[in-house]
Amino acid sequence: MSQQKSDYADDAAIDETLDDLPTDAELDETVENLEANGFEVQVVDTAAEALDAVQGQIPGDASVMDGHSTTLEEIGFMEYLMEGDHSWQNLHAEVFEIDDDAERFAARRSAQTADYFVGGINAVARTGELVAADRSGSRIGAYPFAAGNVVIVSGVNKIVDDLDAAFDRLESVAYPLENERAKEAYGVESAVAKQLVFRKELTEGRTTVVLVREKLGY
Repeated sequence: MSQQKSDYADDAAIDETLDDLPTDAELDETVENLEANGFEVQVVDTAAEALDAVQGQIPGDASVMDGHSTTLEEIGFMEYLMEGDHSWQNLHAEVFEIDDDAERFAARRSAQTADYFVGGINAVARTGELVAADRSGSRIGAYPFAAGNVVIVSGVNKIVDDLDAAFDRLESVAYPLENERAKEAYGVESAVAKQLVFRKELTEGRTTVVLVREKLGY
């Protein structure tokens, strides 16, 4: 079942000031600083265009894994990955077809080294850094090194002033919403247990950030 931010918004108290859309000037500054830090950046207007942008990044013979992301649900990527007309090796499907818990866990770890790992992010600093956190680390583990290539999709509502504001957004927007989702999906609370600050990409062309001019994800 596709998950939307609106499914949890009524049950979570968030800091709305850290979930606003940026001005055009603020978006331009963000793109400039992300590119200066080694990230490839694409800016698109709609969720549909974001899906096209992600599809365009991934060659037909690639192995593909995702980290759980409401944004990916909202742009239709998860439906496309699982049911779409593509020739990718779908590591997500392979992993979750495994019945044995230990074997499935090992396969999830191995899938971090996919040719293309697609996911979201919790905050984008205008100064050019990306911030995210997981309870388990199964999403952010691929970003800094393990995956061959990384495609990160984010609504521009996640753009904040600086790194301090990005940490604030993680705690006061992303965590409350993810906590509600985790309780519904898994019956346990989430936690800001493993945190990533992605300051620079040193391998040219490895990490692409797709920024969508919509309020998406958390």
